[in-house]
Amino acid sequence: MSDRSTEHATFAIEHSYRAAPDRVFAAWAEPEQKNRWFGTRDGGIDLDFRPGGSERFLAETPDGTTYTYTATYKDIVPSERIVYTYEMYRDQDRISVSVSTVELRPAEGGTALTYTEQGVFLDGHDTAAAREHGTREVLDHLGEELGS
Repeated sequence: MSDRSTEHATFAIEHSYRAAPDRVFAAWAEPEQKNRWFGTRDGGIDLDFRPGGSERFLAETPDGTTYTYTATYKDIVPSERIVYTYEMYRDQDRISVSVSTVELRPAEGGTALTYTEQGVFLDGHDTAAAREHGTREVLDHLGEELGS
């Protein structure tokens, strides 16, 4: 009998920023900016931001666990939409596979961002609730980067 399992989930997060859509978009597209709010903050992100391009970074926790994030960009509409697929690994274990969409709309005083993730969380290594919590924290870091 196998201990393998899958948890399928979709979540959406809405966030507002006091920055124009082109500035929010640039924070996703420019490696130096993205490193500061999304990556390892030590320059460790590898970003090729274009349809068919990829993104990768590794993060190590104090206990020595290594997390690896690998993404492929599927659709990019400047200042409007970013669609990508990504996998997360903890050490050698694949813990999830997801499709994510970032939508940007002009809003009074800045930008309304909607982040939607459709994921499968594997073998009990991760959960949708934990991923949603972590994504909210990352989007808060984006706000700090933008001064919002």
